Amino acid sequence: MTIEETQKYAEELAASVSLGRRVFALVGDLGAGKTTFSRFFLRALGVVEPVTSPTFVIMKNYSLIHPQFTRACHVDCYRLKSPEEMTALGFTQILTDEKIIILVEWADRIADMLPQSTVWIDFAHINEVNRHIVPRAEK
Repeated sequence: MTIEETQKYAEELAASVSLGRRVFALVGDLGAGKTTFSRFFLRALGVVEPVTSPTFVIMKNYSLIHPQFTRACHVDCYRLKSPEEMTALGFTQILTDEKIIILVEWADRIADMLPQSTVWIDFAHINEVNRHIVPRAEK
């Protein structure tokens, strides 16, 4: 996908968010497009502040003006040494709050924590212009 196609896909996916489809797991190597996708996704939900990678802070929260959701939580698990670190950050409570949309980069590192309804998306770096972004088949 080009950057324009990535933006369109992120906007379409953001429009499909619902109570049963609010956790998004993004998996792929460095530079594969996870943060760029997240930026477009959050912008489509009305986030106006700068969206940057939460790599060093692990989690960033954004307020939303949405009929079903009050905020979005953008997580980056790249630096985690164990999934238990997420528990210490209150992630279990975030997962149970149905008013929060959740985007998790490097989600494979906490896969066992995520609900069965999680939407998994795989990212791959093709070249400087294109990325391969593919949703996993639902089980």
